Amino acid sequence: MSSVSLRNVEKTYRRGMPSAVQNLTLEIPESEFLCLLGPSGCGKTTTLRMIAGLEHPTAGQILVDGKPVDSVDDGIFLPPERRGMGLVFQNYALWPHLTVQENVEFGLKLRKVEKSQRIAIATRVMDTLGIGRYGARYPSELSGGQQQRVALARMLAINPSVILLDEPLSNLDAKLRLDMRAELKRIHRELGSTFIFVTHDQWEAMTLSTTIAVMSEGLLQQVGTPDDIYERPANRFVAEFVGNLPINIVTMADADPVTRWMQNYLSGDAQQARSVASVGIRPENIHLAPRGAARPRSAPVTADATLVDVVPTGGNWIVEMVTEQRKVFALTAEPPTLSPGEDVSFWAEPSHLHLFDADGMRRSPAQGGQIF
Repeated sequence: MSSVSLRNVEKTYRRGMPSAVQNLTLEIPESEFLCLLGPSGCGKTTTLRMIAGLEHPTAGQILVDGKPVDSVDDGIFLPPERRGMGLVFQNYALWPHLTVQENVEFGLKLRKVEKSQRIAIATRVMDTLGIGRYGARYPSELSGGQQQRVALARMLAINPSVILLDEPLSNLDAKLRLDMRAELKRIHRELGSTFIFVTHDQWEAMTLSTTIAVMSEGLLQQVGTPDDIYERPANRFVAEFVGNLPINIVTMADADPVTRWMQNYLSGDAQQARSVASVGIRPENIHLAPRGAARPRSAPVTADATLVDVVPTGGNWIVEMVTEQRKVFALTAEPPTLSPGEDVSFWAEPSHLHLFDADGMRRSPAQGGQIF
């Protein structure tokens, strides 16, 4: 298995245009399952293509096991076929005129592997992925999930030390995506290969990866475990991007009851209050009760709102509230006993508040402050 290092990597497609990737430094240890996560156009696929050797960086170095495979300053460029990597494309890129067996054998044939060995390797990989019985079929005779498995089998047959996946699940329906996520985790666990997975789907990133690298507009925003990314976002962009139900953001410059509620939370530390420009609260960390009901002692301040709607999502309920045109969302695993139009109070535990400064960067807890 191999490690991958990117050092000050840049990619600019045209002079005068913004860089697709800017000063990217990233260490990917061997056997890691790293997800490059971000919205469309953030540079994640460009990064993957540079690692694969399909794109050449404008500046910087890419190393595999400490050895440069791409270095602009040193004039080094190792072609894709010599990097020991396997790449699965978003659109599968199967040969339509070849059978499943022939597609899976394709990379081995290019490496001039002897025929009987080639057949044995392809058969073993196809059986592992549950597509052995489709060997004589053509790609057009398979479902989307089966085609995805063929693309994976073709890549795994060459036994790459680094496996690159460019949004390979985006064309599948919800059930197949769930099945393939489990399949990818199993393959990673059994092979121990280094996986680099590109996705804009935060749920995929959270459930598949050991490490997530969040990107935006060509810049790396944060690298960490799924728990780090969700519970301790480095900045406001990460906090707002990661989360199935968007985080509630309270901007301290606004003048409304929710802002005043948050100002009361921060009032115990005037210096900290001045440095906080916005506060984020995850919907699942918001608690609510009928207005006037008792609240726990750990919630020193509540805010008042009117309940607008309760939406079941299967096992959870999304609660929408409004106060002076500001919407606030809560998520609960208990069936709400409240009804639309009812006046409610809501609060959050102080430890669940995410504080951001004027630049959108996370504020560290102040020693002795009221909310911490």
